[in-house]
Amino acid sequence: MQPYLLKHETITVNSIDYLIRSLKDRQQFYDHEDTAAALGISSATWSLFGVVWPASRILAGIVSSLILDGKRCLEIGCGIALSSIVLHKMGVDITASDYHPLVKEFLDENVLANNLPPIKFHTGNWEAENLLLGEYDLIIGSDVLYEPAHADNVSRFIDSHSSSNVEVIIVDPGRANRAMFTKKMIALGYTHHFKQFDEPSLDRTRCKGRILHYHRRHLV
Repeated sequence: MQPYLLKHETITVNSIDYLIRSLKDRQQFYDHEDTAAALGISSATWSLFGVVWPASRILAGIVSSLILDGKRCLEIGCGIALSSIVLHKMGVDITASDYHPLVKEFLDENVLANNLPPIKFHTGNWEAENLLLGEYDLIIGSDVLYEPAHADNVSRFIDSHSSSNVEVIIVDPGRANRAMFTKKMIALGYTHHFKQFDEPSLDRTRCKGRILHYHRRHLV
């Protein structure tokens, strides 16, 4: 029996129900043999991977309406990976990525609960290179700019895994690092536009921020 508490809920995205297993709350913690600590994940941030955040629900709704035939897609900092599961059910070529040591375990359980075949997963540490990841035509993420260093790290990570014609969608709930991230992306050659959002959350608060779109095309 695992030493942390779980919850099971049904999350509806674009009229389709998904069974999702996640941590009961952000107070859960268990780092067997300091595996997470060795990766730089503190006890204060350990649980963040296992929560379905409001921004992740918004991203899932966005990608559920996209036409992605023939495109390779990557979710960065996927956590519970709701958007990856939605795209996987749609038949999209999606790879989920995160660096928390329990993400794949939760992902495999949730994929199984929704009667889906195994989903592709790779470690995605924004401060390190993973040659197994390759390049993608669409890169997505939600609430990935919560630390000052992420503006630089995430932009570089995205750029290193972008195809010659790439679109990037980031749902950002008002993080202070957003402007610097956009500046970094523009310097790397990406065009940019955004749309504001203000959505109710399940806890009766509101999730406000911007849906950030970036695009870059290299002429061959």
